[in-house]
Amino acid sequence: MSMAPQAEPAVVTPPAPGPKETDGRTRERPVALRLLARPEVGVFLGAVAVFVFFLIAAPTLRDGASMATVLYQSSTIGIMALPVALLMIGGEFDLSAGVAVVTSALTAGMLSYQLTMNVWMGVVVALVVSLAVGAFNGWVLVKTGLPSFLVTLATFLVLQGVNLAVTKLVTGNVATDDISDMDGFDQAKALFASSFDVGGVEVKITVVWWLVFAALATWVLLRTKYGNWIFAVGGSQESARAVGVPVTFTKITLFMLVGFGAWFVGMHQLFSFNTVQSGEGVGQELIYIAAAVIGGCLLTGGYGSAIGPVFGAFMFGMVNQGIVFAGWNPDWFKAFLGVMLLGAVLINLYVRRAATRR
Repeated sequence: MSMAPQAEPAVVTPPAPGPKETDGRTRERPVALRLLARPEVGVFLGAVAVFVFFLIAAPTLRDGASMATVLYQSSTIGIMALPVALLMIGGEFDLSAGVAVVTSALTAGMLSYQLTMNVWMGVVVALVVSLAVGAFNGWVLVKTGLPSFLVTLATFLVLQGVNLAVTKLVTGNVATDDISDMDGFDQAKALFASSFDVGGVEVKITVVWWLVFAALATWVLLRTKYGNWIFAVGGSQESARAVGVPVTFTKITLFMLVGFGAWFVGMHQLFSFNTVQSGEGVGQELIYIAAAVIGGCLLTGGYGSAIGPVFGAFMFGMVNQGIVFAGWNPDWFKAFLGVMLLGAVLINLYVRRAATRR
């Protein structure tokens, strides 16, 4: 019986070495596109452009004192824009932020003066009131499911009325009394409203606080569990709750952070001018929100950074002072800001789509 011949095994020639093929999904994007996908890059480029433009249009800005003024204006906006930005990343926004600043200043000023107490007692009570307002906004939001627009609009109207009515009732005027001669005033002023010299230029302490808060907010967003919670609840509240994110806690504390920012800026205003007008603050909430939006935060939540609003606030300060130093009609300020806001949003949208396109 003969055996059938066995076939020789086929020899497979390995393919010649060459560039690895990809299907487009695993291809690594260029560094430039990855940078453009960052929410703060677009506003950084815009801030550089505005900075260069006004350096040319208003040569006075090249002076150190003028630039210190720009930084001061930017810091008073930027300190509030930071917690507003965190809240927006969490999917909400606060229309009461502007008048809440005045509420905290009025509380500290009137309580200290009318009760002839040390100003630090007024400062502490104002902090408690500001945090309580923020906690109330967050609690109503999570318990009722109402949009933050309606909840904070109601708070805005309540605080606006209370600011005017209570101030007139207590002081008989629309402003608080001067507290500059009270105990503790000098120490509080040193913390909230002092200045220091840098190369012969006087710089406000709020600039330092602004940068410190920005660094802290960036660390919280990128390096802590709480930062992950903020992005999660802003992206999808139900999905975040399903994976164990404490949605109620996150929402309420974000509103309380806005209250803290309002308290800090309110204390700066009080100890800078020694008195506060009760009708101020209306419209400032739109400035804070606009600075956050220009900084790359989405109104829909789940996207943004803490660095972007820093550049957004700087653009506001630069435009505000640049128009004055250029000798232009300041009535154009809001129109310029509107154009800048729309342009920044469109540019951010285009850059983000181009950077994430496969």
